[in-house]
Amino acid sequence: MTSTPVPAIDENAPVIARHSIVVHASPETVWQVHTDLQSWPEWQSGVGSMELLTPGPLRPGSAFRWHVEGLDITSTVRQVVPRRRLVWGGPANGITGVHVWEFTEDPGGGVLVHTEESWSGEPVEADIAYAQEALDSSLTTWLGNLQQRAEGV
Repeated sequence: MTSTPVPAIDENAPVIARHSIVVHASPETVWQVHTDLQSWPEWQSGVGSMELLTPGPLRPGSAFRWHVEGLDITSTVRQVVPRRRLVWGGPANGITGVHVWEFTEDPGGGVLVHTEESWSGEPVEADIAYAQEALDSSLTTWLGNLQQRAEGV
């Protein structure tokens, strides 16, 4: 019997970012804030619009279209493990991205949110340093906004 591979970032991509933050809120609150995609424009300053393409709860195969930081992205959910892990990926203006989110209870209280993302494609290879800086900045901002929103609930 073969096992299904766990969805992960592309470790061979030219741009990879990994960041973490501790959010002082319950795992349920952090998960709810993070997975309420339609509310992203309210607390993620870079997200201009969000459209769910698949009705119902998030599940593998769910798709959503969003506009963030000048990119039009159609993402497809690859894995959902409630309150533990969420993976999505998709194309955006020639960039192929894979985004992994992991949520673990922090021994000091709250939730350790770890995210990693890979980018590949011609636009990335044309200016790797710029793409790396953009991705790092995007993820640290996202984590800070998630922390602020979840801790304020």
